[in-house]
Amino acid sequence: MGHFGVDKTLSLLKFTFYWPQMRVDVQRHCSKCITCLQEKSRVMPHGVYTPLHIASSSSVDISMDFVHGLQRTQRGFDSIFVVVDHFRKIVHFIPCHKVDDAKYIAKPFFKEVVHLHGLPKTIVSDKNYSHFWKILWEKLGIKLVYSTTCHPQTDGQTEVVNRSLSTLLRIILKGNKKTWDECLPHREFAYNRVDHKTTNLSPFEVVYGFNPLTPLELIPLPNTTSLYHKEGESRAEFIRKYHEKVKSQIENKPKNMPSTNKGREKVTFEVRDWVWLHLRKDRFPTQRKSKLSPRGDGPFQILRRINDNTYILDLSSDYGVSSSFNVCDLTPFVGTNDMDEDDDLRSNPSQEGGDDGEPSLKHYIGPITRSMARRVEEDEGHTTPRAMIIMCGF
Repeated sequence: MGHFGVDKTLSLLKFTFYWPQMRVDVQRHCSKCITCLQEKSRVMPHGVYTPLHIASSSSVDISMDFVHGLQRTQRGFDSIFVVVDHFRKIVHFIPCHKVDDAKYIAKPFFKEVVHLHGLPKTIVSDKNYSHFWKILWEKLGIKLVYSTTCHPQTDGQTEVVNRSLSTLLRIILKGNKKTWDECLPHREFAYNRVDHKTTNLSPFEVVYGFNPLTPLELIPLPNTTSLYHKEGESRAEFIRKYHEKVKSQIENKPKNMPSTNKGREKVTFEVRDWVWLHLRKDRFPTQRKSKLSPRGDGPFQILRRINDNTYILDLSSDYGVSSSFNVCDLTPFVGTNDMDEDDDLRSNPSQEGGDDGEPSLKHYIGPITRSMARRVEEDEGHTTPRAMIIMCGF
């Protein structure tokens, strides 16, 4: 009767029927409704935020990402290569082309990043790496840390930088959007000059021990006396204390996690558990090409648990996506008591583990009569309340 939720279904039943623990039975029935799981799949705030690894020193851990979808400039650029230092929070904005391969991207990376800060130990990025990129990092001894596909929160630091960069460009460009590549050096300087919320210091101050001059400081004569005492051995001690202060500020941030996780439920799964998968439109464009398409699919079995927030599913290669998913896209599959082990409820029955034969679930069409009700009870093994059987005939 419309496949509404528990409250509406319960209010509809109360007009005609009553039995003990009526709400419990309706809740159990609705939680196992396959049609509702497919068509009403939605992302719930499952899983709590996990803080990123705290780097022990500068230029050890960095993040890399790309900003696509920009208007092509006169020099032919249509994307931005973003690099973020996890410890010092300093960023680099490098214009590039969307079609640039890994060999081309490696050149500006060494030119703009490595020659200033040296090689990092770990790099966090998505899985869009070519064989050349992987071999290059392997030869250099750099560890690649992959983020979950279509889950930007995994590399939240870089995503925040991307959001800030978009805001900075929109503010300065206004109507002339084809000159954004000429503004990148100014936007990079502006970002690195202001205080970071995590460290309470600007990235420039963490790197050099002082902030560079801006047009505001050029109006009066600058006071440079505070810079001389930082030379020599005292300067090295000054930088060391600054890094200790930065590390302390970063370590104190996880204390705010309870307020950040307010309203979120911690859900964990084990290997061989069955879960229902939410089909995100950006990750499953074919399955979600229509607003009337199912928003969920499953159940799928968990093959491996990477951590509390990431799991590997037994997903068919027909989907053409990575089989690792964040916990926010997964919902525990309750199942039904009358399901056979060979029943395949997934929308793609040809996927691995499926059954292309006739479905074992029986459908009863037509008005409910006494004889049909008895036959349904015999087929179901008396597991379905009589009132619920009558509702199936609405």
